[in-house]
Parts: sequence; structure tokens; C-alpha cells
Amino acid sequence: MEENKADKQSEVQKEIEGKVQEVILAKHSQEAVQQETIVSEPVTITPPVQRNLAQELMHKIRLEVGKVIVGQTELIELLVIALFTEGHVLIEGVPGIAKTTTAKLFARSISSAFSRIQFTPDLMPTDVTGTSVFNLKTSEFEFKKGPIFSNLVLIDEINRAPAKTQAALFEVMEEKQLSMDGTTYPFESPFMVLATQNPIEQEGTYKLPEAQLDRFVFKAKLEYPDLHEELEILHKFSSDFSMKAASEVKAVVSSNEIAQAQQEIEQVHISKELMKYIAQLIQETRNNSDLFLGASPRASLAILKTSKAMAAINGKNFVTPEDIQKVIKPILNHRIMLAPDKEIEGYETEDVINDIIKKVEVPR
Repeated sequence: MEENKADKQSEVQKEIEGKVQEVILAKHSQEAVQQETIVSEPVTITPPVQRNLAQELMHKIRLEVGKVIVGQTELIELLVIALFTEGHVLIEGVPGIAKTTTAKLFARSISSAFSRIQFTPDLMPTDVTGTSVFNLKTSEFEFKKGPIFSNLVLIDEINRAPAKTQAALFEVMEEKQLSMDGTTYPFESPFMVLATQNPIEQEGTYKLPEAQLDRFVFKAKLEYPDLHEELEILHKFSSDFSMKAASEVKAVVSSNEIAQAQQEIEQVHISKELMKYIAQLIQETRNNSDLFLGASPRASLAILKTSKAMAAINGKNFVTPEDIQKVIKPILNHRIMLAPDKEIEGYETEDVINDIIKKVEVPR
């Protein structure tokens, strides 16, 4: 009896051990299958974003200026486009919204010479361009270059100076050269004028003539920051009263890179239909009862160049109607003049430009 009992216990023990072994083997088998499944799954690697040179430079400048400036994305975009198309920018806005600061930081992000001129009512043309000084040693007159001889020139409160001083900029801005005492002095590339003005305060100011305004490729109208941007400004400078962050802005773009980007932008394709679209938009400004003065061919060329640059900084090698519509307002808002009756009614130039965009058929 005792032997039978022992045999039965031994069989039960063996059966239990066998089942345990089966469970262990099944578990190992399941883990092996899972490992095979994991290994066999394809690994997807996201390739780095490929940017063209113009887009890359735009990204670099925006990051540098963004170390201090909150918002102002449209202004920075217009400044970069003007730089790539050898244009000048007039920045208009009420006091205290970082017009001058943005322009200075933009200039600092570019590795080139920078000068600032504060326009005042008593400023003379020679204070800007330079003058001939008699050298006693050589008994000859020598030309001493003024602050306009730089790559990036910031003119603060441009409408504070009288007309004769403003006129000193005509040849410089259009032909990138200066004629003085029978000698022509060419300017180095890049050359760009950034000018600011206050639209509210009119006492002690001189309105810019149309010929002067026409030399600016863009007139950027700045608005107040929204609530979110205002809060971000407060947080950013709550412990940085002296704006030490501005010292962190470094030159990240060279003159050679700008020249290469300009060549790249020239190769951006624009169709004949879109060139006709630009011509129709400009023609509409000249045959519009709401306007006293329409846009010149200089405006047409400005739209052509800047729409190519707009396409390039957005990663495209061809121009679309949207690119043209993005640049047309800052190009035309200072080149066209409202008819007197529309001005009395409270119309803005942007209202007429919007009507023209709606009126002219967009190419398909």
C-alpha cells in the first residue's frame, strides 16, 4: 500500500513539473515572437527639413531678432525681402512699439557696416553725405565721407529733416552712388536704408515728397501688440530692465550669403500670366476714380522682385498669386494717393488696394 502511495505521489509530482515546464516554454516562445515582431517593424527616420539659402537666412535672422523682439513677424519678413531685393524700407508707427530697436537688431544680425543718423530740423545735407575739407598739408580739398557711406543705414525720424536734407538721399537710394564735386562715389553692396517716422506727431516735421516715398520698396505700418504679445513682453523683460538680451544678438548672415541668395531669388520662376496679373493690378491704380495718383513702373518691378523673394523665403522656386497679394499692400500703400473726396470720407489706401485685388481676376 505504501509503495502504491509513493508511486502515485511521484507521478503527480512529475505531471506538475511537466506542466510548469510547458508554461515556462510557452512564455519564452511568446517573448521571442514579440522580439521578432519588434525587430521586424520598419524604423522610420524623419529626414531633416531642406531649406534653400534664402529660407535659411530668413530663419537665422528671425531667430536672432526674436531674442529681444516679440512679434513683428511681418516687419522682419519685409526687411529680409527688401535686403534680398536691394530695396529700402520706411517703418511707420506710433512711439514705443520698437521700430528703431527692430531695425537696429536686424542690422546687427548681418555682418556688415552699420550707421545711424538722427534726422533733426537743423540737419544739413552735408551732415549726411559728407563734405570736402581743405587739407593744409597737401593744399588740396579732400572728401570726408558722411554716415550714409555704410551698408545698412538707419535714419531715425526721417520726416524731422527739411526737404533739402531729404533730397540728399535721392541719388543714394536709387543709384547707390553719390556725386560730389565732379566725382562719383559708388556704394558697396549690400546697401539698404531703414527709415522710421511717427504718423501721429506732425509738429516740427516735414512730409516726405512723393519722389522720396517712391524710392522705398516697402512702407511697413506697425500696430500695437496684442494681449498675448504684451504679456510676453512683460515676462521677457521683468528681470531685464536694461535689455541685456540685445547683446546676445550676433551677426549670423554674411554679405556673400546675401549675394548668393539674391542670385537664387533671380532664378525663381514667374509665369507670363502672373506678370500680366501684376501689370493689370498696376494699371487699375492708374484708372481708378478713388485715386488721385496711381503707381509707377517702379512699383511693378518692385512687385515682381519681392514676390520672387517671398516665394523663395517660403521654400518655393515659383511665384504664386498669393505671393503677389502678400507684397502688394506694403508696396502700394505709400505710392498711391487717395482722391480728395475719398480722403474726406475716411478711406484708407489699403481699402482701395483691397478693392483692386478683388476686381482683377486671378490667373488660374
